Amino acid sequence: MTARSIVHASFTITRIWDAAPARVFEAFARQDAKDKWFAGPGNWTLVSRSFDFREGGIETMAGRWESGRVTRFDCVYRDIVPPENGEGRIIYTYNMFVDERKISVSQAAIELKAEGKGTKFALTEYGDYLDGYDDAGSREHGTNLLMDALGKSLEG
Repeated sequence: MTARSIVHASFTITRIWDAAPARVFEAFARQDAKDKWFAGPGNWTLVSRSFDFREGGIETMAGRWESGRVTRFDCVYRDIVPPENGEGRIIYTYNMFVDERKISVSQAAIELKAEGKGTKFALTEYGDYLDGYDDAGSREHGTNLLMDALGKSLEG
């Protein structure tokens, strides 16, 4: 029997991009735009993908590592406010799995605010890491890499 435990952690990532809030929002709202930056690393192969960006909508992504392990992201969008008057937000919850083992349950809140001709972006995540899973900062590191990729996708 597995010993049950929860380790709580949070982090905030901020960026300022030279793209309007509506353009940053679209990078999350349209699958073709999101596919440009939301992916696993080079040694990870996509196994399945679904995308339904609306309140209550579900997004999933699973991929296989060279080791054969499969990681899966299961997301539910909880609150979506397109940028109006330069401000918008996206709030979602998600579970992460390694093979079939649930390793975490998280909530992420994204805030978009006009700053000059660009956008001030803030993502705050609260994570509950389960049953001995030791994140050791990898979630924050991986999310930073994704935000770097998002920023590059906005440059084009």
